[in-house]
Amino acid sequence: MADAFVVRSLDEIRFWSRIMKEHALFLKLGFRCEDTQLIAEANQFYALFESIENRSNALTADTDPQQIRRFNQEVHSAVSYIWAFKRKVLGLILSCQMPGASNFPLLVDHTSREANYFRNRLEELNLGRLEPLPDAIIDENVFFLRIMADHAKFIGHLLDPSERPLVEKSREFSDQFDTLLFQAREIDSMRPQSQTVPLLDQFLDQNRVSVKSLRDFKKTARDLIEACRIKSIIHPLLADHVFREAERFLTIIDMFDQHLTGIAPLMPEQPAH
Repeated sequence: MADAFVVRSLDEIRFWSRIMKEHALFLKLGFRCEDTQLIAEANQFYALFESIENRSNALTADTDPQQIRRFNQEVHSAVSYIWAFKRKVLGLILSCQMPGASNFPLLVDHTSREANYFRNRLEELNLGRLEPLPDAIIDENVFFLRIMADHAKFIGHLLDPSERPLVEKSREFSDQFDTLLFQAREIDSMRPQSQTVPLLDQFLDQNRVSVKSLRDFKKTARDLIEACRIKSIIHPLLADHVFREAERFLTIIDMFDQHLTGIAPLMPEQPAH
């Protein structure tokens, strides 16, 4: 029988190590030619997370939990290093030490938030201390709704201004997800009184509808970019990257919905020390 801790750990590492690897590439593409040290660091992070991704794909659900626990610790260290790198880059941009670089400050901050999320998840798994379901539902939605709002803003700014219908649609999604984020933060501030099954169920249902719509928009944009049918400076891999993150959010929403109705437990068992 597969160990739930192992399965959950490998799922997190496989998904997020690929995301970290791609972040390194996107940051590198936004550096100036003279930023040779930063480019070299980005290349090192790309290789590091590609190695982690490959190693995670070679492991199976029946891997010794202690081996996975050590792997989680190793990956946590790598994620902490790329988080620090991203914050360093953000500081350089905000202090005007990289004029002409094409990485948006919000994009760099966005990638650092995802790194922090990833390392926190690894800590929770190794400690066997995932949040209680009502708290997890609210916190995960607050995190991912902000991620989705950011994506809409990035798409709108990276499309060519002449792509007016798509730019306008991106703005509409940005406004929609900003509104959903405000609502989620209000539910957050009403804790624990807001943590009733009917309210949380409605919260998940409402977000699912909006995320599906944004996911479909991202898929269309990705397909058009890959077919060279729209004008933009969006890297095709970035288009696929944001699509996969929307898919991830939908998977999490569906998982929470199942847990809320009592179909499955939320927390994997803690590995033995």
